Amino acid sequence: MLGFLKADPKKKLQKAYEDKLAKALYAQRNGDLRSHGTLMEEAENLYAEIKALDDTTSSAKQ
Repeated sequence: MLGFLKADPKKKLQKAYEDKLAKALYAQRNGDLRSHGTLMEEAENLYAEIKALDDTTSSAKQ
């Protein structure tokens, strides 16, 4: 009944993913390749979580 009040976990992960990519881009532009690599790895992990969430959501709808 009050489902619209629940936070969407996918939206939260997507925002975190986009923030990591932006920080990684900024680090790369400033020549900090070590931080860039770390941030990209974290972004890839977030992307994997988003894909897993999509897979479970799509299989639950079928």
